Amino acid sequence: MTKPRLGVVLFQLGGPDSPAAVEPFLYNLFCDPDIIDFPGAWLARRPLAWWIAHRRAAIVGEHYEAIGGHSPIRRLTELQARRLEQALAPDFDARCFLAMRYWHPLTLEAVEAVRSAHRDAPLDMLVLLPLYPQYSFATTRSSLKEWRRVSAQSRVPSPSPREIVIEEFHLHPQYIGALVRNIETALARFADRSKVHLVFSAHGLPLSLIARGDPYQRQVQETVAAVMARGGWPHAHTLCFQSRVGRQKWLEPALTYTLERLPREGNRHLLVIPISFVTEHIETLHEINIEARAQALAAGVQQFEVMPALDDSPEFIAALAALVRAAAAAPASAASASSKPAAPNPAPTR
Repeated sequence: MTKPRLGVVLFQLGGPDSPAAVEPFLYNLFCDPDIIDFPGAWLARRPLAWWIAHRRAAIVGEHYEAIGGHSPIRRLTELQARRLEQALAPDFDARCFLAMRYWHPLTLEAVEAVRSAHRDAPLDMLVLLPLYPQYSFATTRSSLKEWRRVSAQSRVPSPSPREIVIEEFHLHPQYIGALVRNIETALARFADRSKVHLVFSAHGLPLSLIARGDPYQRQVQETVAAVMARGGWPHAHTLCFQSRVGRQKWLEPALTYTLERLPREGNRHLLVIPISFVTEHIETLHEINIEARAQALAAGVQQFEVMPALDDSPEFIAALAALVRAAAAAPASAASASSKPAAPNPAPTR
């Protein structure tokens, strides 16, 4: 029996693959109309994006230099794609494609790759899977919006495959289980686990987006609650937010504030859990593992550990495969329906 031919597009923000790519990566980021948006922005966006990228390129470049000179996000996402293909192989003739929002392979490249694959051997289904567990206007919505814009200009040959969208998976039991397993791995580094305070750190978001209906904060809180319930740990825990950009009010408490407060309150053994990231990248490798570590140790923390990212862990790949299988089996109307509100001005991420 012939297996259904299945395409899966994995969406991520992307990252510079060389020192020379840092500034153009930042330019692409700030050229996003969902990032730079104000009256007359259509005229000012490109020069403003160039100015911001040029201004920030040196310091951001130093951060990338400290972690090897480039972002590992493409390599890790490609690894996730190959593992997902293997996990789906018993049921599907599966092919995964990468669509990075701000650096190669860009969304246009993914659309062209899907078009070429469909022309060679027609796909029965195409699953769009943003690798952002919690839905946000700044990530999931922006990536899917770019996909629809680009794909409308370069449609796949008829008949088009059935398109299925997975918008979030913040409470998927296998995803929660993958997080719990990685937390347990990190907890094993402590001689006395009873002293550990769990610090969940998520990428921040301006409060203005939350006010417009962005569900990200609520979904992050629900993920943390599910992880704590599944893990059954007695440890105290804190949820905080990182990567603030600009002068707007962002979600609080900030990671930097939390790392000052906890040692003052006697918490000297910290495990930081990057709760909204599924691969290692600049926020985990530099902002947490270098900057936050230095700050915490200077503030009196005796042991500072970081949960490893999910990357291509068997548990996480199994979760992605389960998501794809469930989406492919759902009725067409249910699988493609979007229940998320639309809103302008997603927040920048770096």
